[in-house]
Amino acid sequence: MLEKTFDPKTVEPRLYAAWEASGAFAPTDNPDAEPFSIVIPPPNVTGSLHIGHALNNALQDVLIRFERMRGKAALWLPGTDHAGIATQMVVERQLAASGNMGRRDMGRDAFVDKVWEWKAESGGTIVNQLRRLGASCDWSRERFTLDPGLSAAVRKVFVQLYKEGLIYRDKRLVNWDPHFQTAISDLEVEQKEVDGAYWHFAYPLEDGSGEIVVATTRPETMLGDTAVAVHPDDERYKALIGKRVRLPIVGRLIPIVADEYADPEKGSGAVKITPAHDFNDFQVGKRHGLEAINILDAYGKINENAPTDYQGLDRFVARKKIIEQFEALELLRGIEKTRHQVPHGDRSGVVIEPWLTDQWYVDAETLAKPAIEAVETGKTVFSPKNWEKTYFEWMRNIQPWCISRQLWWGHRIPAWYDAEGNVYVEETEEAAQAAAGNKILTQDEDVLDTWFSSGLWPFSTMGWPEKTADLERFYPTHTLVTGFDIIFFWVARMMMLGLHFTGEVPFERVVINALVRDEKGQKMSKSKGNVIDPLDLIDEYGCDAMRFTLTAMSGQARDIKLSRQRIEGYRNFGTKLWNATRFAQMNGCVRVAGFDPANVEQTLSKWIRGEAAKTAKEVTAALETAAFDEAAGALYRFIWNVFCDWYLELAKPILNGSDAAAKAEVQAMTAWVLDQCLLMLHPVMPFITEELWDKTTEEGPARDGFLMVQDWPDYPDSFVDLAAEAEIGWVVGLVTEIRSLRAEMNVPPGARVPLTLAGAGPEASDRLARHRDLILSLARLGSAELGDAPTGSVPFVIGEATGALAVAEFIDLAAEKARLTKEIAGHDADIERVNRKLGNPDFLAKAKEEVIEENRGKLADAEAAKAKLAAALARLAGVS
Repeated sequence: MLEKTFDPKTVEPRLYAAWEASGAFAPTDNPDAEPFSIVIPPPNVTGSLHIGHALNNALQDVLIRFERMRGKAALWLPGTDHAGIATQMVVERQLAASGNMGRRDMGRDAFVDKVWEWKAESGGTIVNQLRRLGASCDWSRERFTLDPGLSAAVRKVFVQLYKEGLIYRDKRLVNWDPHFQTAISDLEVEQKEVDGAYWHFAYPLEDGSGEIVVATTRPETMLGDTAVAVHPDDERYKALIGKRVRLPIVGRLIPIVADEYADPEKGSGAVKITPAHDFNDFQVGKRHGLEAINILDAYGKINENAPTDYQGLDRFVARKKIIEQFEALELLRGIEKTRHQVPHGDRSGVVIEPWLTDQWYVDAETLAKPAIEAVETGKTVFSPKNWEKTYFEWMRNIQPWCISRQLWWGHRIPAWYDAEGNVYVEETEEAAQAAAGNKILTQDEDVLDTWFSSGLWPFSTMGWPEKTADLERFYPTHTLVTGFDIIFFWVARMMMLGLHFTGEVPFERVVINALVRDEKGQKMSKSKGNVIDPLDLIDEYGCDAMRFTLTAMSGQARDIKLSRQRIEGYRNFGTKLWNATRFAQMNGCVRVAGFDPANVEQTLSKWIRGEAAKTAKEVTAALETAAFDEAAGALYRFIWNVFCDWYLELAKPILNGSDAAAKAEVQAMTAWVLDQCLLMLHPVMPFITEELWDKTTEEGPARDGFLMVQDWPDYPDSFVDLAAEAEIGWVVGLVTEIRSLRAEMNVPPGARVPLTLAGAGPEASDRLARHRDLILSLARLGSAELGDAPTGSVPFVIGEATGALAVAEFIDLAAEKARLTKEIAGHDADIERVNRKLGNPDFLAKAKEEVIEENRGKLADAEAAKAKLAAALARLAGVS
């Protein structure tokens, strides 16, 4: 007999260890099995499991477990990313905290050795946390982006792209982090709203005929100005186009150019152009052949290209001095306070500078063309499909991809230089020396952007460039599950590189999962204090409850508002199934050898068999299309509502009755349906289902291994019996309607209300007679007869008949009418109040989107509640 309660804390680690030890996570070696593969979006080796990881990996595991049970060779390949800047930062902090020397004092090789030591000791945290989530990855194939095989793939790709002219060196603007002294990607830039100002500076015309006023939030960059831009159609400045102004402080003469980048509606309509320190200005500079003068060094200090008085000053000290000097020169025309977005390094926290520097670039525009076509032609599809538009917008406007980073931890760029500065790009130093005629060479100091190596992930993890069995069998992968925020940074890179190096798309389908927000719809952040730790949720509610919650709420294109109440509710769902299994055991519902549900005779057995078959089809269709919420919804309805709430109640009279044959059939059928519940629910709630599978093994025929490797339910259409469905459906519909009316009318639970049924045909009359005792019990009725509605009854429709509940003697009609009227008035007030808010343009303009959505939800709830109460009041109006 089952324990009274399910204990996740003891069951989960025991089951996971048994699964992993059995080798069940590896794909079947059956050569005829259809392959189904997923590569994990590799979390940073420095990371720990957050709620976004929990959602993303739970959904992947649902798909893998589902396809494994369908007999496919299901491979979920795990691994971690070396996470260049994040890992280097962690180790540097650790060295500082322990009083050791800094990395520059240690030297590159010693520091990299320290990072490898850290990885060996602490780098497996998130991998073990994924195990706690129930992730059925094939850990024997676990990869790391700096593994020797993956590193070899990176070098081969770099060298080949270079020799094809698709990788090159160039001097361009990058996001520069002065703290780490490295270029960083857009994804590592965090925009923060800060207090600032527009300083309005006057630049005198060369001929002394006047001035032109520009505004800037970054006064220090004026030291690098090489033009002033005005809109070609701006009548105020047409006569000035082509003239020059003298740049204050610096003294440089710079031209006034016509460019549509200048907005006549913004400020004075004239814009200072600093090509070396602004991404937009850089493009303007290219269009007009302007010089790009870099006035900052790698630490954010003013360099030798500025006047002597400024050299060596921190950029913000220089800002203050420039403002003071403009004021002294009487060229400061105004200061306008503002709140504006300023880019910060997400890890360093310092203000990021657009900085002109030599870096390595990929010709992303060329690589993007086949990747665009692959989605246009449906070789790779996005789900939801609307994300394809985002993909196309990014890819069709793609810029050169900066792939070099000024770090020590990562894939070192396979480029070597001789004393004259000539570059030799080869996979090994020996090959480079051979190409250089055995000159003394120095390797490039930079490492590659981590997105470069992770862009190879779907095929490098399977052994490419070697022609391995895994590559042959599992590439292209089937599904990628990832977040919308890295469609460009990762999905696009994998598409470009996968197509270029393998000739095939890296995955057939990209499933974009939602963003997990708090219960009010706000984005989670440490500063708000609303971060939910998935490990805390697992500790409190069990892994299954959290997984089911995330799956049930992951509707396509809809963010998840996560609350503990929802998780608690789905824990109760697991408890409901556990208790149903205990009930079955206590009532002798044991699996019977040779039992065939196709041959049952009881109407109830035929009905539940059909419901199970329909649910299996519904869940299968939903999981095939990654409609995770629909799959969870179908499972919940079948297990909680159909099986637990209705079937077991309808079965009780038979289980307690004297018909031995009927009882035996229902006992066997109940055990069979329980098995189907466990099979269908397993991908979403693997632990409780596996435990129930094991605990119900002792009775009946022997099981063949773990639940996780059983066959997925697939029933013939004949399992649905329309006559049984109609009959039991009629009983369920009648009882449901009566229960609803009793609740609406506030009929006391113990009141045995009489029911009459008028206009019933022969079929309904037979059903009432056949199931009268059951209906009386389930609906708590005093009687259930054919006949006309008596005085003081509430009518309702059931099929072709009209039912009537005689409630007048059980309730205070006047008090009930007054209660309903009062509650309706309360909802009317709520509806009016929310409508006023939503009809207020100021509220819609200023309120956060989650607040607006919350109010729309309140309005819908209030309108639905009012409609239900109004219907009840209308029914009571006819009762006297």
